[in-house]
Amino acid sequence: MRGALRGCLGIDSAIVGDARDWFIAYEWNRRQSGIVMQPLVEMTNLTRDYGWWAPKRALNQLNLTVNTGEVVGLLGPNGSGKSTALRLLLGFMRPTAGTVRLGGFDPWNQGPMARKTVSYLPGELRLYDNLSALELCQFLGKLHGGFNMPRAVSLARAFDLDLATPLSSCSSGMKRKAALISILALDTRLLVLDEPTNTLDPAMRECLLDQIRLAKLAGKSVLFSSHVLEEVEKVCDRVVILQKGQLAASCASDEMRSGRKITARIKMPLLTPPPDGKGLIDQSQGERLIFEVLEVTPEMLRWLADQPLDDLRIEPAAVSRLYRSIHPDAM
Repeated sequence: MRGALRGCLGIDSAIVGDARDWFIAYEWNRRQSGIVMQPLVEMTNLTRDYGWWAPKRALNQLNLTVNTGEVVGLLGPNGSGKSTALRLLLGFMRPTAGTVRLGGFDPWNQGPMARKTVSYLPGELRLYDNLSALELCQFLGKLHGGFNMPRAVSLARAFDLDLATPLSSCSSGMKRKAALISILALDTRLLVLDEPTNTLDPAMRECLLDQIRLAKLAGKSVLFSSHVLEEVEKVCDRVVILQKGQLAASCASDEMRSGRKITARIKMPLLTPPPDGKGLIDQSQGERLIFEVLEVTPEMLRWLADQPLDDLRIEPAAVSRLYRSIHPDAM
C-alpha cells in the first residue's frame, strides 16, 4: 500500500504510513470511547448581502456541513456564491444572517482560534515576490505554528518545483504550485481550496487531485470550489451545487459514479450519420453540432473518432445531468 502510494503520488511512504496509522488509531479510540465528533464546517441558513442602498444577495440561507475525513466540492459557475461561502467560512466577511462554525468556533468573532484549523488557498493569489517558495512555506508555517519540511520537499518533487525559486521569477502556474505546496505542508485538519486547479496544466491538475486523495487518507477534510465536473467527480465524497447563491442540489459519491456522458462539439457537415444511441441528443450551433450521449457504446466511440471534433468531454452522467438541469447554459 505504501509503495503504491509513493509511486503514484510522488511522496515518501513513511509520511503516508504515519498519517494513516495515526488516523486509524485515533478513529478506533474515538469509537471505543463513544465520542461524537463535531463537523469541522457547519453553515446554518448562512446569508450574505452586498451593498447598502440596494443590497444584492450573494448567498441565501446556505446549509452545509463537512465532516472529518470528508471531501466536499462546491460546484457552480462564476457568481453562484462559491467564493462568498468560503470567505464567510474563514471570517473574512460578516454574515448578514445565519451562522457559520469552523472547528467549533465562530470565524468572525473567534477568527484566530477558528483559522488554526484550516489551510486556505484563495482563488486569486497575491504572494510576496521577495520570497522564495521555501521562504513562503516557512512564513506560513510560523503563522500556523510550524510546517512539515519533509512533506514540503516531497510535494515540491511531486509538483516539479524547486523550492529555492524566487517567486518574482515564477509564472502564474508556478506561483500556484508554490502556494499549494506551502498550504499542503501545514499540519491542519481542513483544507479550503478556492478553484485550486486554475492556471495548472493537466499533469499538475492530476497531481493536485492525488494530493487531495492523500489528505483524505490522512484523515483530513477538504472543501474546494470548482466549475469543472470531472475534478469533483474524481475525488469528492459529496458535491454541493450552488445557483445564484442558493443550494440547488447535493449529490453523494455513489450517485456521482453511476454512468458516463460524452459531449462532443463537431464541425458540420458530418462525415457519416451517427449510429443509433440511447439518450442521443443533438443541438445545432451554427456550423457546429453538439452531441450528448448518455449511453456510451463501442460503435458510438468509433463514430466519434472519425468526426472532425472541436471538443470532446467525458463526464459523470448523474452529476452532469443534475448540473445541466440547474445551469442549462453551462457547456
